[in-house]
Amino acid sequence: MAAAPDSTREENVYMAKLAEQAERYEEMVEFMEKVAKTVDVEELTVEERNLLSVAYKNVIGARRASWRIISSIEQKEESRGNEDHVAIIKDYRGKIETELSKICDGILSLLESNLIPSAASPESKVFYLKMKGDYHRYLAEFKTGAERKEAAESTLLAYKSAQDIALADLAPTHPIRLGLALNFLCSIMKSLTHQIVLVISRSRYPSLLYDIKAFDEAISELDTLGEESYKDSTLIMQLLRDNLTLWTSDITDDAGDEIKETSKQQSGDGQQ
Repeated sequence: MAAAPDSTREENVYMAKLAEQAERYEEMVEFMEKVAKTVDVEELTVEERNLLSVAYKNVIGARRASWRIISSIEQKEESRGNEDHVAIIKDYRGKIETELSKICDGILSLLESNLIPSAASPESKVFYLKMKGDYHRYLAEFKTGAERKEAAESTLLAYKSAQDIALADLAPTHPIRLGLALNFLCSIMKSLTHQIVLVISRSRYPSLLYDIKAFDEAISELDTLGEESYKDSTLIMQLLRDNLTLWTSDITDDAGDEIKETSKQQSGDGQQ
């Protein structure tokens, strides 16, 4: 049940909070979309911004989880040669992908038309550009061909724009800046970003250096934080450190493989 058309901004925010408590996230999205479309009068507060993010995160999160489960089942059925089941699963996966596309297109349109143009503070700009990168990344997870390449490019561009502002205007320990570094790293690590790696011509290492820098700078300024910010920042830093550990391990493995391959080639050349 949506709020009346003439509901005030405050009423829509309150209804969004009720919907969140009731775990009715589709309705929470509807209420917060109405709030977001009033930014020509006043940009979203931090609370409103977070409510919008939570609403979409839960709606998209459920579908992403469904897509991963169905895709895993599809692979198993393919390996067993159950073509009839595979055909059924593909149709069902297509339904989930349609829902994913609709959700992503909805928030991306809102970001482009309302939220990013109205953002006044560096914090808001980074928040919305990061969000833009996130939802293009979600599209790239299931799109194929040219659509996947386009989504991957858009992911990189949005994160890079957010990164430029964050480095210039946000403290190293700022949760939004750290969250951006974490998501930027995840976008490179996950399998969908094979396309992103192609787009940036194998230049994944500069992104890694940005993430390491973000972590190191944040460590040096932890003592300046208040208790609440300290909790938020240290949680994100833990996730960032864990992902950096995985990523640098992969790089070490890749380098080892390249050395082995080079040695084999040189050995082969010597025998000819």
